[in-house]
Amino acid sequence: MQKVLFVASEMTPFIKTGGLGDVVGALPKALAAGGVDVRVVIPLYSFIDYNRFGLKPAMQGNCVAMGNCHEFFSVHESTFVPGVKTYFIEFNKYFARNGVYNDRQTRADFQDNAYRFSFLCRAALQTAKDLNFCPDVVHVHDWQTALVPYYLKTDHDPFFARTKSLLTIHNLPYQGRFTQDVIPYAKIDRRDFHANAFEDYGCVNFLKAGLRFADKLNTVSPNYAREILTPEYGAGLDFILRERQQDLSGILNGIDTEAWNPTADRIIPARYSADTFQDGKSANKRELVKQTGLHSTDKPIFSMAVRLAEQKGIKMLAECIEPVLNTMQCQFVIMGEGDTWAQSYFESLPRKYPGQISVQIGFNPDMEHLMDAGGDFSLVPSLYEPCGLKQMVSQTYGALPVARVTGGLADTVANYNQYYGVGTGFTFREISGRALYETIGWANATYYDRPDHIRFMKKQAMNQNYSWKKSSQDYQKLYKKLSGE
Repeated sequence: MQKVLFVASEMTPFIKTGGLGDVVGALPKALAAGGVDVRVVIPLYSFIDYNRFGLKPAMQGNCVAMGNCHEFFSVHESTFVPGVKTYFIEFNKYFARNGVYNDRQTRADFQDNAYRFSFLCRAALQTAKDLNFCPDVVHVHDWQTALVPYYLKTDHDPFFARTKSLLTIHNLPYQGRFTQDVIPYAKIDRRDFHANAFEDYGCVNFLKAGLRFADKLNTVSPNYAREILTPEYGAGLDFILRERQQDLSGILNGIDTEAWNPTADRIIPARYSADTFQDGKSANKRELVKQTGLHSTDKPIFSMAVRLAEQKGIKMLAECIEPVLNTMQCQFVIMGEGDTWAQSYFESLPRKYPGQISVQIGFNPDMEHLMDAGGDFSLVPSLYEPCGLKQMVSQTYGALPVARVTGGLADTVANYNQYYGVGTGFTFREISGRALYETIGWANATYYDRPDHIRFMKKQAMNQNYSWKKSSQDYQKLYKKLSGE
């Protein structure tokens, strides 16, 4: 039986700030169902609901050697995720705060993130030793845990003599760049502070070192694995990725089909399948119109549940949404939070266009389910998208993505062919408000002029299989390559 240790900064359902949390929540569950002995280590943030998730103390008085001191911590465990033992590192000095990476109120990054997550990396390995769990593979995620492969290579601990490492890149531009003062604490050898390892224009770059020291690398879609080899998408690290191209692969993320399943979803008012979606989606659309104050169930609804950040194409949408509202017969439901200017601008639109657009600042998971179940189209105009879960969830619920061709969006959205009436969405390439305007217009016109095509596309989209089963099998093959099986 393969033994795999996940080390991550977040994990659904315990704590999530983005897609990383979804992956760490769903992939181990799928691996366990496939016969892998998988454990997960994450921080015990103070806002994790201890009682709801059935946490209990596992070990106390654990000690880990940092570079210039020893830190004492405790470990708690939960079996809330089926088949997966999850261990939580309790260290209030670093994790008893009102945010994961930044202050929830000011949105400013915590100034000691380099210390917090270098501690997590070393404490996770110490926890595995204290549990006498010797993994075949340690699977780490993004910059927050990218030092684990470095420690495995440089500590020369006999306990991990046969352990290999896999680093998954969820979002390459986020790299963990910090000042050099963390070097002594993080137990980084000064001899490794050079341009081919940690050094990045005088700073310490956690992800850069992870790319250098991990045994294998992967990204969360095949197309993104190709894109990051180029300067356009490589975020300054494409030279390392090209050097390690033989060790780099792309495995498409899945979605949690227990949480996202319109045939069994208890959040939405009407459940439906690919064969019964017309009545079900119509009922959910009526409820979505009612809850959001839109005017019509006859006009198409374009929904967008997203972090309001430049990466997600928010500037393109801001450039074109009022021209769309002024010239097209359609409606919008937008939900999210993020950049201050974006929140202010989009929040102002319902007063100017009452009944045509609804905007909710903040995030409501139940509303996201209803938006996909009741919406006709889902906006995903990302500038780059390593994988993206939104377009897969939307297709599962019969909401056709309007997406830019990039990263995982290119792997998962089949562009509409108007001659044959097939496809699972409407796509464009150019990064411009004009391109998004035209693509929304194309989808909107198709809704009115070719309703039979829209119906067939929705059914085709709902029949796509985005479960984690295949992806988890691909990861098991990669683990076997790593461990020499």
